[in-house]
Amino acid sequence: MKEDSYNTKLSLNQQPAGSQQMCRTIEEDALAVDHHVDMSSSTSDDLNLIPPLNFAIVDNGIFRSGFPDSANFSFLQTLKLTSIIYLCPEPYPEANTEFLKSDGIKLFQFGIESYKEPFVNIPEDTIREALRLVLDVRNHPVLIHCNRGKHRTGCLVGCLRKLQRWCLSSVFDEYQRFAAAKARVSDQRFMELFDVSSLKHLPMSFSCLKK
Repeated sequence: MKEDSYNTKLSLNQQPAGSQQMCRTIEEDALAVDHHVDMSSSTSDDLNLIPPLNFAIVDNGIFRSGFPDSANFSFLQTLKLTSIIYLCPEPYPEANTEFLKSDGIKLFQFGIESYKEPFVNIPEDTIREALRLVLDVRNHPVLIHCNRGKHRTGCLVGCLRKLQRWCLSSVFDEYQRFAAAKARVSDQRFMELFDVSSLKHLPMSFSCLKK
């Protein structure tokens, strides 16, 4: 499939029918921003580079974490992010929104409610739409985050791993490293049953799908 045949437009009014309730996209008309970060700055500046809770590299151009706050903004600037995928229903804090605006970063919000077992309902269609954004290299570098970077983020990354043809034991091992004592059987069951067949037609130029 040609790359131009798959077009995930970054605005609500041009998304597929039904997706407006699934994903809230925030785009700010920002002036051109210089994304260059001087990594040769002083040691004192380096000490200010604090990653968000549970930060990790998922793959080339894809990162995951818990909810970033103002103490993490300098670190996020070094990633030169194009977009953030936010998996919680709560409004994005004003300070974070201003940071995105100043750095020209797009925010895609998928309002997945937080539940505790046994009352868990992970919306498969929402995860699938979020994966489409993750797979679109035009959104890279991208940060995926929820509140603690454990369950909702873990499920999305786990479904990505299934697209990468990871075995289930490896998918679960990675999920459990972040969820630790709060690992949920329902999350793992969701990842096990998640059907990736509808996503396999997407462009295979995405580096993490070539493994």
